Amino acid sequence: MRKLDLAKVQPLINMAVKEDFGAGDPTSRITVADDVTATARIVTREEIVVCGMEVVREVLKKYDKRLKLRVFIRDGGRANVAGKLATINGPLRSMLSAERVILNFLQRLCGISTTTWKFVSTVRGTRARIYDTRKTLPGWRLLEKYAVRCGGGYNHRFGLGDAVLIKDNHMSQLGMHFYPKLKKMVARAKNTRGVKFVGVEVDHVDHQLNHVLKIPGVDVILLDNMGQWQLKHAVEMRNEMCGRRPLLEASGNVTLNNVLAIAQCGIDRIAVGAITHSALAVDIGLDI
Repeated sequence: MRKLDLAKVQPLINMAVKEDFGAGDPTSRITVADDVTATARIVTREEIVVCGMEVVREVLKKYDKRLKLRVFIRDGGRANVAGKLATINGPLRSMLSAERVILNFLQRLCGISTTTWKFVSTVRGTRARIYDTRKTLPGWRLLEKYAVRCGGGYNHRFGLGDAVLIKDNHMSQLGMHFYPKLKKMVARAKNTRGVKFVGVEVDHVDHQLNHVLKIPGVDVILLDNMGQWQLKHAVEMRNEMCGRRPLLEASGNVTLNNVLAIAQCGIDRIAVGAITHSALAVDIGLDI
């Protein structure tokens, strides 16, 4: 699993600390003496996949370099109910000031990694891989996509510059006889620096897919909001015409209730916006 680049998330950590601690913490200053030390446990109150422990370490440094984190379950690991994720040792006043920011990061990131893991577990045994989308909180994309990886999922584009993805709105200008123009666009895309893959969205299997499959250089074909019979038809057409390439990706209204049925159609990739935009924060606490 590709590691998190902590240097790139420092601006978000700094913003979170300033947002919560910018005017200080008079409650902790009044109620706790500066020389009081303590040990706190970070505990999950539900079954989760852990994500964000190194972010917690970075947050603690912002409050007090004397705060020391000992991690028991690292990112990507499973934790059961009442599982101890880590302990924090050091000045109690600083620890209490940092509590909310620590938990905000952990609860959000573990929520995404846990949700991703549920989707990944559901399709296990099929050829399908679970991919995220660009439906992320502004400023959180690097962290949220890292959380997806912790949950066993895969990252789609990080930004528009990573790939050329010709979707239905791009195709609308080409008209019914789109093949020659699209073929030129794909060729141009393959020669564009920084482009990691070229994808084309198909709305109709019988009227579009057979033409797109003939275009060299297409890496992924997106099948958006298609029913199971359409997905199976697309897989059969692709296998008959081209073998196992290009990859076929299903997307649109994917839930835990239907993701296995989609995977069983023989699809290679399933893009799930819900693993980031609709992941619920998990219940994690800091117990002194």
